[in-house]
Amino acid sequence: MLRKVVIPVAGLGTRLFPTTKALPKEMLPLGPYPAIQHVVEEMAAANLKKILFITSRGKAIIENQFDNNVDVVIHLEQDGRLNDLGDFDYSRRGIEFFYTRQQVPAGTTKPQGTGAAVAAAESFVDNEHFVVAYGDTIIRSTRPPSFIGRMIEAHLKHNATCTLGVRHVSPDLVGRYGMVKPVPDEDLKADSFRIEDVVEKPAADEAPSSMAVSARYIFGPEIFELLERIPPSEYQLTEAIRGLIRSGHVVRCVQMLPDETRYDIGSHESYYKAFIDFALQDPSCGESIRYYIQACAGGHPAEAIASNSITTSS
Repeated sequence: MLRKVVIPVAGLGTRLFPTTKALPKEMLPLGPYPAIQHVVEEMAAANLKKILFITSRGKAIIENQFDNNVDVVIHLEQDGRLNDLGDFDYSRRGIEFFYTRQQVPAGTTKPQGTGAAVAAAESFVDNEHFVVAYGDTIIRSTRPPSFIGRMIEAHLKHNATCTLGVRHVSPDLVGRYGMVKPVPDEDLKADSFRIEDVVEKPAADEAPSSMAVSARYIFGPEIFELLERIPPSEYQLTEAIRGLIRSGHVVRCVQMLPDETRYDIGSHESYYKAFIDFALQDPSCGESIRYYIQACAGGHPAEAIASNSITTSS
C-alpha cells in the first residue's frame, strides 16, 4: 500500500516572471482553486494521505493554503457558512501535510533540481515506496482509476522499484523532456511496460521513443542511495533512474490515456490555456465565459461584457 507523496515546490518560477515575483506559480488560480490544490486533490483521490511539500524561501503561502485558518473558520461560522469548508477541511479527511525546505548550497543562488528535492524527503519516506508529483503540473482524468491510481496499481502488481508516468509527445516537443526507451518486444498497450533507458532532452531524430516522462513518479527507497552518489544537477533524478535500471531494478512506465489532460503551469502560454480550460469547466460561469470567448473571436468583446451573459461582483 502506498500512502505518501512528495510534492516539490521549491522552484523559482522564473519563466513566469513577473507574475511570480511575489506569488509562487503553484498558487496561481485555476478555476476557484490554486493550481497546487488541484494536485493535492488528485493525490487525495488516490488515497495518498501523507503529503510532504519540498519548499523554499517565499513559499509559506502554500502552507497557509492547507491550514485551517482560525480566523477564516470563525468568520464562516459566524456567517453560517461553515459547510463552505467542505472537502477542504483536510484534517477531517485524515490528510496530513508536512513541510521541509530544499536547502540552497553555499555559492549557489537557487535550489538544485528535482533530484535534490526528492533526496530531502528521505526521512519522511522512512523506507516506504512513495509518489513524487510536480506541484506545477495537474493531470486530469475523466474516469476512474485516475492516472496516478493506475500507476500505483501497476507499481504494486509488478513489484517495481520505479514507475514513471509517460505520454506521447510530438517531435517538436521531444527536446523538452526525458524520453524513455522501452525494452524490446514489450507490449506497449499493456497496463505498463518495462524500459531499459531514459534519455534527457534528445534531438527529435535521436529520441528512443515518442514517450516523455510526465511529472509523476513512484519510487522505492532504493532511489535515495543512487541520489546520494550523483552530484546535484538538472538531470540528477534521471541519472538516478538510469542507475536503478543498470542495477537490475524493475523500472516501468504507465501511459496517459487519450482522454487524460496534462496542464503544465510552466510558462505564460501554458498557464493561460489551463486557466481558460478550467474557467470553461466551471459550472457556475462556464457558459458565460464560453460566450465571452466566442464574442472575442468575433471581434465584439465589449458587447459581451455589457450583456447580461457576463456578470461581475465586487
